[in-house]
Amino acid sequence: MVCSTFRSPVFPVLRPGAIDTPSRAVLKCDVPSRKVTEFTSRRTHLFNFDRLKRIVQGFSKAKVLVVGDLILDEFIWGNVSRISPEAPVPVVWVESENFMPGGASNVAANIRSLGGEVHLAGVVGEDSRGEILRTLLHKKGVRCEGIIEDPARPTTQKTRVIAHHQQVVRIDRETQHHISGPSLERIVEYIREKLPQVDALIIEDYGKGVIVPKLVSEAVRIARRHGKVITVDPKETHFNYYRGATTITPNHHEAATMVGFKIKDDASLEKAGRKLLKKLHLESALITLGENGMSLFQHGRKTCRIPTVAQEVFDVSGAGDTVISAYTLSRASGALAADAAFISNCAAGIVVGKVGVAVTSAEELLPRLKVEVDKWKR
Repeated sequence: MVCSTFRSPVFPVLRPGAIDTPSRAVLKCDVPSRKVTEFTSRRTHLFNFDRLKRIVQGFSKAKVLVVGDLILDEFIWGNVSRISPEAPVPVVWVESENFMPGGASNVAANIRSLGGEVHLAGVVGEDSRGEILRTLLHKKGVRCEGIIEDPARPTTQKTRVIAHHQQVVRIDRETQHHISGPSLERIVEYIREKLPQVDALIIEDYGKGVIVPKLVSEAVRIARRHGKVITVDPKETHFNYYRGATTITPNHHEAATMVGFKIKDDASLEKAGRKLLKKLHLESALITLGENGMSLFQHGRKTCRIPTVAQEVFDVSGAGDTVISAYTLSRASGALAADAAFISNCAAGIVVGKVGVAVTSAEELLPRLKVEVDKWKR
């Protein structure tokens, strides 16, 4: 999701030149600007390029099931040269329009672009927007047998109007009512059928009604029974849904809401990460920290802090989708959690340098990993 403004909490920068690679997209945060305890610069994990390269090369053998809220993203591109005489708003002269997969659809597109096999489950309406989204996904090679048409709800669409590389306004068409009845049962049945055949499960929760307690509990139960990796891009108000997952990937704003206190310094960040692990019975929690990269928390291990690698930031739409996609593919390819976090951080750093809800590829990722591993060794 994308909000109009962003103020990062004041985390000390771990390395000069760090730029934002947020978890989901741009999110507001009400942490006041003030001096806080600095993060320590110790390295708790050694990254090796040859090892990371083998992980990325294994993406093509990984199979992932993505379950979540399907969104059609529309982009209207234009220029602004004057203010409307009708109201104090800019007049956008439209030059082009295009559609892209969003939400869980973008996660699936990211996985496919990185080389993995992906199966997608979710709900669309019986409308033209749903047809457009299905067509886009088919062209990208996403398996869409788990997409259910529900005549009682529209396909979620977010329309962004962009002028001079800046978003002017966003228009949302959606319903947030929880799915139920036949639609819910059909998705749950698809999950039961497909989970034994894949290596990992991603639950992508944008709060649009697909991720409901019954679906999550059944998916987690089956995935755990078959020993699958379970990752969650959470909706902060659904804190208790995700108990038993392998990893969740909130940004600092979402994590703060989930644990019930502000993340304003090193100590509160550590407390939040450990609380998430304990309360949700997780193997790991990956909290993204805006311009300060991300922190990985694991039971019995020191916190692994990874600075951001973005060089230029043009658009953070869907950056969190890239984080969970690359992280999950890495874990499905046998990566340790810290290696998976490092890879996902590099992937997100590439994506935020592109305009629009973008993706990256293994071919694009490998050179960036080499550069960042060399930096890490210094």
